[in-house]
Amino acid sequence: MNTGTTAPDSYYERTGEHRYKPTAHASGAWDPDELHFSPLGGLVVHAIERAVRPETGLLMSRISYDILGRLALEECEIRVETVRPGRTIELVEAVVLVAERPVVRARAWYLAAVDTSAVAGGTGDRLTPPERLAPWEMSALWPGGYIASVDVRPLAPPRPGRTTAWVSTRHALVAGEPSSPLASFLALVDTANGIAVRQPPTAWIYPNLDLTVHLHRQPEGEWTGLDTSVTFGPTGQGLTSTVLHDVHGPVGHAQQILTVRPAPER
Repeated sequence: MNTGTTAPDSYYERTGEHRYKPTAHASGAWDPDELHFSPLGGLVVHAIERAVRPETGLLMSRISYDILGRLALEECEIRVETVRPGRTIELVEAVVLVAERPVVRARAWYLAAVDTSAVAGGTGDRLTPPERLAPWEMSALWPGGYIASVDVRPLAPPRPGRTTAWVSTRHALVAGEPSSPLASFLALVDTANGIAVRQPPTAWIYPNLDLTVHLHRQPEGEWTGLDTSVTFGPTGQGLTSTVLHDVHGPVGHAQQILTVRPAPER
C-alpha cells in the first residue's frame, strides 16, 4: 500500500512551488490507498490564498469542488487561475492534478468586505462548546489515516442520517507552513459525510462527487462544527447537508451530492 511520507504532524509536505505530497494521515476512508478529500479541500484553499492578492481585501464566500475521479494517495500539483478579476467581486479557479490528470476542479467566489454588522442576523444558536463533550472513536466505523487523525465530539449519540459534532485535528495542513483559519476550517468539512451514516459502509457505499460551501461569515478557531443530515433518494442519489459552525455560531452551509449503491461483495 502506498501510504505517502510519514511526516508525523501534517497532511501534506511541499515538494515544489505548486506541488504537494500527502502523508499517511491523508489516506481515505473508502480506500486507504486513496486520499480523503477533506484535507485536500483545505489544501486547495491554502493554494488559492497563496495566489490571490491579499491587498484586495476580498473574502472567500463560496467554494465549490467537483471530484473528477479517483484521488490516488500520490503527489499532486495545484494550478490556480483568476477567471474573473475585480475590485469587489472575483472568481478564482483551482485544478488539482495527479500524474498530469485533473482530479479536482474548484471555483471560489471572493466578495468585498463591507461593514454590515448593523443589519447582521438570521443565524441560529451556538452549539454546545467542544470542551464540554466527550470524544467519539470514528475509527471503529471508518478506516484510514485521516479518520484516525481527527478529534470528533458529538453533541449527542450519532443517529442514522443525523449527527451534530465538532471536529478538530492537531496536524498541520502543510508541514512547516502556517495555514489560515479558513483553510484549516475547510480541511475538516468533508468529514460531514462520515459522521451521520444512514447505512453501514460495509453494506452500502455513498461517496460524494462534490462539495459546495457557502459562507456568510469567516470562521475562527480550531474547531469545525458540523450539524449534518443525510438523505438517500429511491434512485441512487443522496445528499449530505450541513450547517457549518465555529465556536461563535453558524458560519454557513455545505452540500455534498452522493452516489449511493450496494457495497461490492468481498
